[in-house]
Amino acid sequence: MIRFEEALGTDILLRGDKVETLSEAISIGGHVRACYKGGWGLSSFNRIDTITERIEEAIAAARMIGDEETILAPIKPVRASCNLPLTGTDPRKIPLVKKKELCDFYTDLLKSVDGRITTTSVRYADSAQKVMIATSEGTFIEQSWVDMEMRFAATARNGETVQTGRETTGSRKAFEDLTNLDDQVKSAATRAINALSLPSVLGNTYTVVIDPILTGLFVHEAFGHLSEADMAYENPDLLEVMTIGRRFGSKELQIFDGAAPAGHRGSYFYDDEGVPATTTQLIKDGVLVGRLHSRETAGKLDEAPTGNARCLNYHYAPIVRMTNTWIERGKTPVEDLFSDIKEGVYARNWLGGMTNGEMFTFSAGEAWMIRNGKIAEPVKDVTLSGNVFQTLEDIEGIGNDFYWDESGGCGKGGQNGLPVGCGGPSLRIKNVVVGGEAT
Repeated sequence: MIRFEEALGTDILLRGDKVETLSEAISIGGHVRACYKGGWGLSSFNRIDTITERIEEAIAAARMIGDEETILAPIKPVRASCNLPLTGTDPRKIPLVKKKELCDFYTDLLKSVDGRITTTSVRYADSAQKVMIATSEGTFIEQSWVDMEMRFAATARNGETVQTGRETTGSRKAFEDLTNLDDQVKSAATRAINALSLPSVLGNTYTVVIDPILTGLFVHEAFGHLSEADMAYENPDLLEVMTIGRRFGSKELQIFDGAAPAGHRGSYFYDDEGVPATTTQLIKDGVLVGRLHSRETAGKLDEAPTGNARCLNYHYAPIVRMTNTWIERGKTPVEDLFSDIKEGVYARNWLGGMTNGEMFTFSAGEAWMIRNGKIAEPVKDVTLSGNVFQTLEDIEGIGNDFYWDESGGCGKGGQNGLPVGCGGPSLRIKNVVVGGEAT
């Protein structure tokens, strides 16, 4: 397989008044992948006139390590040319100076909120990619898209107390989606300032209500990566846990991943192996019914390919990656999620997080106590921890709201910043370990 790529991108990073990055770059190159007896060879190139040598290198590398059977799920050869259409202005038509002015404006906005804002950062990035894929099986695909994102952070200090607020946004639709973000940007600084005087939550086990943004983060980070079949195939213990047909939650729980839904940052027509985009149901009525595949993992596990083989750029081989991952909306009115909670926590947005296998820890962007079924006083330093499988089982209510978060940049296998979408409704979860101030 040969994958050829042309990319044009802009990257701007401002920390306070200092410009750390201001660049426009053009990248042209490709890679050759060859498979022999289950062994893969990869050779990257920048000059098309060297492709014969690169093909020979990839084949030689595959022959050197191949000692098993090549098992790839079969697909029909495809010949297609497709473009993910923009709905507004193409960022390539906006001069670099205008993009820098937008970053300056948001920097000033962050600093204007309060004199106690000591540090700010604003990042802008866009990338226009055109990818061509050709395989020995007869597939030839040309595909192109434009991706944009912005990230904002503000740190406030009052004596020894330091708090940070963050906001992110992304789009594959229009440059206009990154303008007029005044309220969202100011909210990052406002949260940092407000948190300076808030009490820390008392660490304990609580019933928690999380908003759709945290739901999207949870389903992506805590569950989505475990659904990537290369992780399960390489880890027999995880494969045993992730047994198709095993129950993980209530009958109301539905989880999906797919690049087929249009308009999201994880959307495309074909993956980087030429497999058509799909929508894969991972959990149906609380039961595990699917996982995400490349052609190789699908072949080895005797399951259908799902179109989830993606690479960040031509320097890397495609690996199994999420696209747009979401929990389907439920039927419970959001206000009813809070009812009869004597003492709990309501958490919104995210500040950071990490996962380690089936364990997760996320920091909420803002939070309030819940008392007698009502949202009460705000608190800070709220972290939510747990085991993803137990947490799925402990979901008590699924809200009838829904929100798509297009700000995600996923990392795996050294390929960091791959655009994804996350979505979901508000959730009520019992027995969540909430870290904070000791009692």
